[in-house]
Amino acid sequence: MPLQNRVSPFGEIVATEYRGRFTGNRGIIHDPATKTLLNRRWSSKAWITCVCEFRGRRRKVMGGRSWTELFFLDEATSFAAGHRPCFYCCRTDAEAFRSAWAKGNRRAKPSAPEMDAVLHSERLDGRVKRLHVLRIPALTLPDGAMVASGGESYLMAKGEAWLWSFAGYARASVDLSDAKLLTPPSIVNALREGFPVQIDGSAA
Repeated sequence: MPLQNRVSPFGEIVATEYRGRFTGNRGIIHDPATKTLLNRRWSSKAWITCVCEFRGRRRKVMGGRSWTELFFLDEATSFAAGHRPCFYCCRTDAEAFRSAWAKGNRRAKPSAPEMDAVLHSERLDGRVKRLHVLRIPALTLPDGAMVASGGESYLMAKGEAWLWSFAGYARASVDLSDAKLLTPPSIVNALREGFPVQIDGSAA
C-alpha cells in the first residue's frame, strides 16, 4: 500500500501509486514505527526539493527519525507547493534559483533562511495553502507557474494551460478568468528571470 508522501500543487500530502521525479522534505513529520504522518504538515520553514538519486545513497522511506521523504511529479509541482531547491544535493540549481530569485524580487543575494521566511509567508494561510490574487491573464505567466481554478491546478507552459494530476499533465481548454495563483509570487518572479524549472514530459 502506498505511503502518504506524495505532494500536490496545493501542498496536500496524500497516498497514491505515482511517485514522481523529485523528493524533498519539510522536516520530520512522520512516525517511523507506523510510517504514517503526524498531525503537523511541517516542522521546519525550510521546505526543500531534492533529487531522488544522489551519490548512490539509499534511504528507507519513513524508516527513521530523520527527515520525512516527500515526492513530487516534477519541480514545477514542488514550486507550486512552496518548496525550493536543496543547497546540498542540488547545489548548482539552488544557486541558479537564488540568483534568479534575488533578481526577480529585487533583493541582494539572500541566504536560504531569508528565502524560506518569505516563502513561508507566501505558501500558507494558517494551516492551508495560500492562494494569491492573479493580476494578469493566467496564460501570460512564465513557464512552470501554476494556478488554481474550480478545485483543480493548472500548469502554464508555452502559453498553454495543462491540467495537473499525480500521473502527469493533460492539455486543457478552460476559462481561467477566476484563477488564483498557486505558485508563490516570489518563485514566479524567479521563473520570469529565466530559472529553468523542470516540467514533467507529459506537458510537451
